[in-house]
Amino acid sequence: MIAHRAMLDVSRALVQYVARLLQDERRRLGTPKGSRALTPFWQAVLILRWFRGAYDIPRLGRDHRISRATAYRYIAEGIDVLAAQAPDLHEALDRAQADGPAHVILDGTLISVDRCAEQAISVKGEPIDAWYSGKAHQHAGNLQALSAPSGVPLWIADVEPGSVHDLTAARAHVLGALYAAAAGGLPTLADGGYDGAGIGVHTPIKQPARNQTLSPDNRTYNQLLRGLRCLGERGFALLKGRWRILRHITASPSTIGDIARAALVLTHFEHNWLPGIR
Repeated sequence: MIAHRAMLDVSRALVQYVARLLQDERRRLGTPKGSRALTPFWQAVLILRWFRGAYDIPRLGRDHRISRATAYRYIAEGIDVLAAQAPDLHEALDRAQADGPAHVILDGTLISVDRCAEQAISVKGEPIDAWYSGKAHQHAGNLQALSAPSGVPLWIADVEPGSVHDLTAARAHVLGALYAAAAGGLPTLADGGYDGAGIGVHTPIKQPARNQTLSPDNRTYNQLLRGLRCLGERGFALLKGRWRILRHITASPSTIGDIARAALVLTHFEHNWLPGIR
C-alpha cells in the first residue's frame, strides 16, 4: 500500500465559506463545542469532495476517519445548509431586473438517477414509470433553471420526475413569474420545447408543414434567438462540469433539487454572484 495526499481543487475561501455556514448551523442547533467528529472546516472539505465527484461516501468517511452513517449525515447536512442559501424565483428575477440584462434564459436538463420504481399515469391514461425519461431513455429527474445572458445560472426549480415534459414542469414552477417579469421589461428566451409557453417567452418559429420553408424574416429571427440563447445554455454545463455529482445521483431522486440548488450556491460564490460578495 502506498499512502499519498490528494489536492482538492477548490479555493480555501470557498471551504471557509461553507465552514461558516456549518458553524452557524451548529450554533442554531445548540451543538456543544467539540462534540462533533469533524470541525466545520473538515466537514466542509468532506462535502466539497463529494460535490466534486467523490461518489463513494463510505470511502470518504474512511478518509476522514468517521463512520459511514456519520459521513452520510454530514453530507446531507451540508446539502441542506447550502440549499437554504439559494435564491428563490422572485429574488432571482428581482436581481436580474436590477442588474439590467436584456433577457433571461429558460432551460431544462435531465439528471441521471439510479433506477427508481414509482408509478404514474401518463396523459393518455396509461401507467408509466414516473422517473423514466422516454426522451433520454434512462431514469432521470427534470430540472428547470433560469440563466443570465452570460450563462451564469440564476435559479433552479425543484425536481420533477423524468417523464414530465419541460413545458409542463415550467408551467408548474416558473411561467407565472416570467409573465410578470416580461410585463416589467424582462423577456425570456427558450428553445422549441417551450413552444406555446405564452406571452413574453420567446421560442423559435417552427418549420411550416408540407416541406415549406420559413420566410427570410423568420429564419433571421430564429438565428438571432439561437445565437442569444446558446450563451445562456452553458448554465447547466457550468454546474455539471464543475460539480460532477450532478452527472448521476445515487441518492433519492427527490433530493435532486436541493443538491442542484446547493451546487448553484457554490457556483455563485466562485463567480462572485452571492449578495455582499460581488
